[in-house]
Parts: sequence; C-alpha cells; structure tokens
Amino acid sequence: MAASPHTLSSRLLTGWVGGCVWYLEGRAMQESPREFMHLFRSVRKQWMTFQHFTFLRRMYVTQLNRSLNQQVKRKPEPTASPFLERSSLAQAKAETCAMRPLPPPHLPLSRKPNDKELLELESASVIEGSLDVGRETKDEKQWKEMKLHLDDLPGVLARLSKIKLTALVVSTTSAGFALAPGPFDLPCFLLTFVGTGLASCAANSINQFFEVPFDSNMNRTKNRPLVRGQISPLLAVSFATCCAVPGVALLTWGVNPLTGALGVFNIFLYTCCYTPLKKISIANTWVGAVVGAIPPVMGWTAATGSLDAGAFLLGGILYSWQFPHFNALSWGLREDYSRGGYCMMSVTHPALCRRVALRHCLALIGLSAAAPVLDVTTWTFPAISLPINLYISYLGFRFYVDADRKSSRKLFFCSLWHLPLFLLLMLTCKRPPGATCAGGDSGLPTW
Repeated sequence: MAASPHTLSSRLLTGWVGGCVWYLEGRAMQESPREFMHLFRSVRKQWMTFQHFTFLRRMYVTQLNRSLNQQVKRKPEPTASPFLERSSLAQAKAETCAMRPLPPPHLPLSRKPNDKELLELESASVIEGSLDVGRETKDEKQWKEMKLHLDDLPGVLARLSKIKLTALVVSTTSAGFALAPGPFDLPCFLLTFVGTGLASCAANSINQFFEVPFDSNMNRTKNRPLVRGQISPLLAVSFATCCAVPGVALLTWGVNPLTGALGVFNIFLYTCCYTPLKKISIANTWVGAVVGAIPPVMGWTAATGSLDAGAFLLGGILYSWQFPHFNALSWGLREDYSRGGYCMMSVTHPALCRRVALRHCLALIGLSAAAPVLDVTTWTFPAISLPINLYISYLGFRFYVDADRKSSRKLFFCSLWHLPLFLLLMLTCKRPPGATCAGGDSGLPTW
C-alpha cells in the first residue's frame, strides 16, 4: 500500500525537525481544498459582476438609440396622417435594410467566453431583435397605408355603398314592381331600378361615415374603406350626395312623387334613426326591419301610384323575414358587436333574440295565406310555399331551443335562399289582371 507524502517525509526526518515537517505538511493538505473553493467562488463572483456590468451597459445603449430598443406595440393614433405613415414606413424600411445581422460566434464548450466574445453575442442578439421589431411594425402598418389608384376606385366605392345589400334592396323593389297589378312598364321599371339603387348607395355610404369609430373595433367591419383610410370622409360624403340627389330626382320626377317621398323617408330612417339607435337601444332592430320593408313597397307604388293592401303585404313579408335573418347573423357576432359598442338583442337580450326570430318565422306562414285573400296571388301560393315556410320555422325552433352557433348558422343560411325562392313562387302564382277572389272585392281601401 502506498504511503502518504507527509508520512514519507516524517520517516526521512526524525526527531523534532521531522515532527515539525509532518505538522506543516498535514496542515497544507487540509487547507488546500478550502483555498481552492474560495478562489473559485471569488472568480465566479467576479464573472457575474462583469455580466451585470455588460447588461447595464447594453441597457444604457438601447436607451440612447431608440431604433434598437424593443418597444411594445401601441395602438395607432387616430389623428396620424396616412401620408406621414407612408414616409415613416419607408424610413423604417431603409433603416432595416441598412442593418445586417451579425452571425453569432460559435464558442467552444471547453472554455469560458471572454469579454470581447460576450459583447459580440449581445450585440448580435440586440440587432436581431430590432430586425424582428422592424418586420412586425411593417406588417402592422401595412393594412393602414393609403394606396388608392384610379383602377381601384370603383371597387372601393362598391364596398362603401355595400353593393351586396344594395343588390338585395333593388331585387326586392323589382319583385314589388312585378307583383303589382297592371301591365309591365319597362321604362318606369328601369327608372325605379336605378333610382332605388342610387338611394340605397347613398344611405349605406352615410351609414359607414357615421360608424367609422365603432367599425374600427370590429373584425367584421375593420377593413371598410373609411376605416382603413382608403378614401377620405369628404369623398365619402360627396359620393353619397352624388347618389342621393339623382336617385331621389329619378324616383320623384321619373316615376311618381309617392315613390320619391318613400325613398327620401327611407334614407332619413336609415341614417338618422337606425344608425344612432344601434348604440342606444335594441329597438334599432325593429327600425331596421322597417327600413328593409320599404323597398318592395316602393316597387309597388312605382307600378300603381298608390298604397294599397298588396303593398303592405309585401312590406310585411320583408319585415318578418329580416328578424330570423338578422338575429341569426348577430348571434354569431355577439363578441364583435359587444366590442364595437352596439346594443343588439343577441348581446343584451339573448332569449328575446331567439324568441323574436321564431315568432316571425311562423308569421311568414300567415302572410303567405293572406296573399290570395288580398288578390296578390292565387290560392296555389300558400300550398307550394308551405314546405319552405315550415322548414325555416323548424330551424327557428331549433335556434330557440339550442341557442348555439350551429343552429344560428343554419337559420341564417336558410334565410339567404328562402327569400328569393319565396318571391319567385309569388311571381309564378301572381293573380292575372282582372281576376278577383271568389268572394268579390277584398273591401280594403286604396290610398
């Protein structure tokens, strides 16, 4: 067995000298591990101090140079000019292109990094972070940039006027004109078609002009032209005026004053009553249903020049159809409407929303039965329209019971094909001119 070093030395030196040597060697062997650990801790502490110093120096540099500071995304200022945003975006793009990321140096694992290598690593991470911030800023600001070319103007104005909703308004007006008794007058129909479309474009444009602050908070409407800044509010109001004036003029002097008056009343009701009520009361849904019920009445008055029972029947059909259509749509957009600050039945009164939708689905069956009584259609119409009315009533009942997105989506998509099919069946079953019910005159007055 091998002997320890201090045992060997004590054997070589005997007596008092050997005892002193043995004591000193043992004391050295006991103190060596303790001194080594103390030295390691002091070096480690000094290295951590240098790391803290480097971190503080980096924070000082980033405070001086704002382009390298990773900032939190801020909500864009509403008063900022789109042209200034374009220039700032170009400047940020130039700065991003000017900086090139430094490749991080690869350090061997067998040794500790020195001061220079630590600085290179930290500078590379800071520059890469600033480049990521530059890319996020570019992606965030790209959708707000105002880029309007002459070729894009028709599409922007079509979205401003809600071209799909305008098409629905014009189609219901045309159905009212075709269902009216009497011969079909093509020039009068074309004037009614164009005048109603222009009036609808004007009302929708003014509606978007008033709702810009609220539409910007909704995912459904945040990409509208005025919200994105594609056109100025002055251009939107000018477009609405250029649509309203000739539209009302065509309806008043090209068709008849009664139809022109209904057009003016509908623009006023939609822009000055329905639009502000959306932020105040759930009564906006009933007011909006009246707005949607007036176009077929305008078509009837354009053909006959009077308001009689058939006009009110068509208005009642459109009035009742809008409740399952809109209530089912708003049910899936409750979070959006709540974020936008709108007061909707689906948000504040969900049970009433489902109940009203079911009630008006059943009302369509009664209105179909009233059509032959009022000499609008033959008695075939209530029979052939009963299956689609029963189906939409069934979906309304499922929406009332289940109260979920799946049932509301089914009811909404059913309403999209129910109305055109319903009006087409009315046209096919229209009562021929001169024919009356078996009971004679309906006895209702003609205005």
